[in-house]
Amino acid sequence: MTNTIQRHISLKTYNTFGIEVFCKNFLQITDESLLTSLFLDGKFSEKFFVLGGGSNVLFTRDFDGLIIQMGNKGISHFIEGNFIYVTAKAGEVWNDCVWYCVKHNFGGIENMALIPGTVGASPIQNIGAYGTELMDVFYSCQAFDTTLGKFTTFHNEDCKFTYRDSIFKSTYKGRFIITSVTYKLRLHHTINSAYGAINMELQKRGISSPTIQDIAEVVSHIRVEKLPDPSTIGNAGSFFKNPIIPINIFKELQQAYPNIIFYAVDDSHIKLAAGWLIEKCGWKGKVDGNVAIWKNQALVITNLGHASGSEIYATSSKIMNDVYKKFGIMLEREVNIL
Repeated sequence: MTNTIQRHISLKTYNTFGIEVFCKNFLQITDESLLTSLFLDGKFSEKFFVLGGGSNVLFTRDFDGLIIQMGNKGISHFIEGNFIYVTAKAGEVWNDCVWYCVKHNFGGIENMALIPGTVGASPIQNIGAYGTELMDVFYSCQAFDTTLGKFTTFHNEDCKFTYRDSIFKSTYKGRFIITSVTYKLRLHHTINSAYGAINMELQKRGISSPTIQDIAEVVSHIRVEKLPDPSTIGNAGSFFKNPIIPINIFKELQQAYPNIIFYAVDDSHIKLAAGWLIEKCGWKGKVDGNVAIWKNQALVITNLGHASGSEIYATSSKIMNDVYKKFGIMLEREVNIL
């Protein structure tokens, strides 16, 4: 029953790796006002973790505390001047929010179609794909402060967004529970099809003037082609961040590896494709016990069916060590490890 604490619950269906672990207590929240009651009852002074869609977490052991899953729903919008403000509750599936905007012809997040997870998790790691990041469209979020027991609002500048990072992953890690997010979209949106894979697929389809819906459909198609479906093959999407390195180090690497895949960040930094680095170390498609690297995308680690979280973690460590030995670059895990 929602909004009631359940005991000793399996989390296998609540994480996309399909890891069989148990939590001591589990609570799905459909009414965010319950967070105040939890605070008054002292629940936040104990061990807890907020779980969204379970698509960015690796459980390596049972969780001896309270798992809170935000299950509140609802999407609304209003238009003011040249902008559209779309507010979605934390429990909404991110892709449902994308398609809400697409169907209303609101552009700005279509390049992030089919990213797994929930709306509430979207600002935490500043999700992004195909040339668009959440920070580009984020306006504000409402969050509950588990330390002070009150709701507060964070605006874009408060969140300290950087690549796949925010204040919620650093200074305020584990303190705030996001209950809703508001996105600020432009009424006169410019389509972003600059990413090579998008352009190639548009050309295949004979589309020269793509709509917002075209982009969302193409991005969804690319993701399905490249990434395994977590409902059949356990995975958490991209396991590692694309590393950002100083340009002088990049130039040295480029001399040794002229075909290295990279993206300009600013005048002094370059972002490398972690998948390319992993592939060059021979890991693409490789099987390691109960764990395998996805055949179409080396960034994705998969559970062959019976892997434990510890086995998956061990495989990720082997990959990181090999990349460091070959390129001198230490990859960083994008997935939360518990």
